[in-house]
Amino acid sequence: MKNYYYFLGVNENASEEDIKKAYRKLSLKYHPDKNPDDDFFETRFIEIQEAYEILINTEKRRIYDDNLSHQNRSYRPNLPPSIKSFSANKVRVQKGEEVIITWQTQNADIVKVLPFGLQKGYGEKIIRITEFKDGQFQLLLHVTNSLLNKTVVQGITITEIFENKNDEFRSEVENLFKTEKRTLSNPHGIPRVVRIGLFIIFILVILLAIFQSR
Repeated sequence: MKNYYYFLGVNENASEEDIKKAYRKLSLKYHPDKNPDDDFFETRFIEIQEAYEILINTEKRRIYDDNLSHQNRSYRPNLPPSIKSFSANKVRVQKGEEVIITWQTQNADIVKVLPFGLQKGYGEKIIRITEFKDGQFQLLLHVTNSLLNKTVVQGITITEIFENKNDEFRSEVENLFKTEKRTLSNPHGIPRVVRIGLFIIFILVILLAIFQSR
């Protein structure tokens, strides 16, 4: 059963005004018009719409709360949560390439695959990664037993690959400049002039390797 309160980021005793405020904020953030061709934002927007339609209606919310309470009472495992498996069919992909992730858990009443939110205790999901941070995308499986207040977390790192060496080289240089910028702002450690010299040498080595490979 979906947790609509989680979708809107409000408590179960949230007022009607709290629900309206959360809905307005999230619907603007995840509206498909602002994030075209992104399955994650489209799915998230649908979840927000669905949650709002149920929770803003007094009678629908009462029925939903009764069902949610019954589910929580009927499924409360008293063993620690565990992750039997969490995997991706590939961990090196190009931007926009299809990735299939699968997971299986035990003794958990709250299961989240971040950044995609609440999921069933086991399942399969097809995703397309359109944005990487420093060439990587992090997936996290959060498995919680709320009765015991225990959580287990497991991660998968997806690495971006490129169609040609020029794209890869450009990404490496961008990451190096980010790293060097952070390093140069730190007054401790290796002297600044030495760090700059080493950085320039490293760039020249990369350029030489690329020219030799042609």
